[in-house]
Amino acid sequence: MNRREFLAARRVLSRQQQSPSYHSARTLSGLTPYSGAFGVEEVVHLLKRTMFGASPDDVTYFKSGSMSAAVDELLNPSAPLPAPPVKEYDTNGADTPDNNIAAGATWVNDHVDVDGTVSGGRRSSFKKWGIGRMIHQDRSIREKMTLFFHNHFATESATIQNPQCLYQHHALLRTNALGNFKALVRAVTIDPGMLLYLNGNLNTDTAADENYARELQELFTLGKENNPNYTEDDVKAAARVLTGWRIRETDDTAYFDNTKHDKTSKPFSSFYGNTVIAGQNGASAGDTELDALLDMIFNKKAEVSQFIVKKLYRWFCYYTIDSAAQANVIDPLAQLFRDSNWDIKPVLSALFKSEHFFDPLNRGCLIKSPIDLSVMLSREFGMVFPDEASQYASAYGMYDFLQNQGSILNQDFGDPPSVSGWPSYYQAPNFYELWINSDTLPKRERLTDTLIVTGYMRGGNTLIIDPVAFAKKMSNPGDPNLLITDSLAILYRVPLSIASRNTIKTNILLSGQTDDSYWTNAWNAWLSNQSDPMAYQTIYIRLRDLYKYLMNLAEYQLA
Repeated sequence: MNRREFLAARRVLSRQQQSPSYHSARTLSGLTPYSGAFGVEEVVHLLKRTMFGASPDDVTYFKSGSMSAAVDELLNPSAPLPAPPVKEYDTNGADTPDNNIAAGATWVNDHVDVDGTVSGGRRSSFKKWGIGRMIHQDRSIREKMTLFFHNHFATESATIQNPQCLYQHHALLRTNALGNFKALVRAVTIDPGMLLYLNGNLNTDTAADENYARELQELFTLGKENNPNYTEDDVKAAARVLTGWRIRETDDTAYFDNTKHDKTSKPFSSFYGNTVIAGQNGASAGDTELDALLDMIFNKKAEVSQFIVKKLYRWFCYYTIDSAAQANVIDPLAQLFRDSNWDIKPVLSALFKSEHFFDPLNRGCLIKSPIDLSVMLSREFGMVFPDEASQYASAYGMYDFLQNQGSILNQDFGDPPSVSGWPSYYQAPNFYELWINSDTLPKRERLTDTLIVTGYMRGGNTLIIDPVAFAKKMSNPGDPNLLITDSLAILYRVPLSIASRNTIKTNILLSGQTDDSYWTNAWNAWLSNQSDPMAYQTIYIRLRDLYKYLMNLAEYQLA
């Protein structure tokens, strides 16, 4: 499939998806445990969906075991939580620089009201650090789930402003990403970052602010597409329940101020069974009413479970849910979610171990998000970053480049465009297709071209793909056919025809020759004398051109 066909397919698919219902099933597979082969093809599919890319080392590690064991390991992180971001920013020019924080030390525990320049530097530091955590992730789903919840409970650093609260919010998401969803909703509700973002810290008995109360129901728990019938009065009542929560300036933690709390009873509509949350008074009033509110919302079990399971499905599997997927996957997963008392992990385990997840129709059917694109290629090609321990400023500089690339391509980590998150994850009928257009596709190619040809240079360091090092990880790089096959197994999720592979081999690796030995001899000549610069250049140029070409084909954009 060339670029023109890729874009044409998008237009055709867009027209097809405008129909609100499907007359035929895309696939009839369901949650029956997958019992097929678990080779490179399946391992790469699993890792590209649950991690940021499938590096050759990760593929080798996981293919030695079973599918079930691989999923279990991905869902049970054993690595410690990452160390917090550090001071790598320049405070020159700040009216009150944070000289109390040493360069290279973390700033997240400094709760003094800082200069605006320093605050901006810290927010930028957090965003760079976040990209770095994805690049240097452990072999688990934790970072992918953290980004999932960053999109679900979307907040914007530019609105939160306070960098400590920004970091704490994401630390909360990372720590609870594989835990209990109801508990996470409760924690997010009184999280200082969310209180700042949706004005919860301004919500008082005399002026109830409805922002969070509305999004709690519409975006975070019940959704809109399941046709929930909560009312505007329900939003107002929920806002009154949530009055009184404040942020303590000395340590940026949340606390409850009973003097700002609406102590009257709050009646809800028939959608909630005409529940009345009794008004409370005293130090525990905020907690008591919050628990009652969440119990009432989560008692709408079908609506909550369906909404969250659909978001997980669209994130990890496929963006369109037809009647077969609804019946065979969504409904049983929603039931499992309810039966597990809102634990996330059992739902993910059932999905990732299912026939449906490994169904051929669910492989290579998503378009990489900008973050997937940049972080995946960093990890899969094994790009070398400066060591954070000894070169933290240089390392953050490279993360900054990739973070900016995501922003250019419409996925600015730390700053989704609204409380709804990035449109590609919710805007029907196109969903992920929104990542690709006539503006972003050339920019994607410019990014991959830069990283394979010249690299990104900053502060005396160069971030660049080493095509020789990548090729060396393949099973038999001296065989041009196996080299291309093995490389495509890592980089692509859809097959490339034999004719296309042969053309690529002949034109690039063989430089127009017809005998495979042309490449084999060149590779072996370098392998036997790796200090020979001419031998190195011979294979380097061809490998560089090979991977540049493969990344410029439309198939590379699919995950």
